[in-house]
Amino acid sequence: MGKRARSGRGLRKIAVRAAAAGLLVWAVAGAARAADCAETRVDLRGDWGTARFTVEIADDEAERALGLMNRTHLAGSAGMLFVYPDPQPVAFWMENTLIPLDMIFLDGAGRVKKVHADAEPLDRRPIDGGPGILAVLEINGGLAGRLGIAPGTELRHPAFGPDAAWPCD
Repeated sequence: MGKRARSGRGLRKIAVRAAAAGLLVWAVAGAARAADCAETRVDLRGDWGTARFTVEIADDEAERALGLMNRTHLAGSAGMLFVYPDPQPVAFWMENTLIPLDMIFLDGAGRVKKVHADAEPLDRRPIDGGPGILAVLEINGGLAGRLGIAPGTELRHPAFGPDAAWPCD
């Protein structure tokens, strides 16, 4: 009888430990899901695969006006995400921008609507993104084509909210 009582207590302890471990695993998994999205990172996916970029955010008028001007280098895995308060028509130019860039225009759900490849440094001609654009991702020129980023590609970032094509949560 003493053995059975100890086994019962031992089983209860194991059950409590397992439950605690399960909660810990669930909490870690939840934290990992939350870590999938960050203000300083975007993920893209399409039938070509996936890509991740570390980004600077330009989400106010002054930051959007400055953009990547006057920079002589942009790391291969870096970019800038321009975010607008509401979807709208947008146009960019390359005045004072010293490096070629790909401009990836995104709708309110985070879907790529248009890619303008290899924008020419210092060019003042407007690059029209079209109507209904919530964000624009700028990356090194030619990279979108090499990766396969094209209309229909989905981008994940907290700026697109819970109704995004590829939401953070």
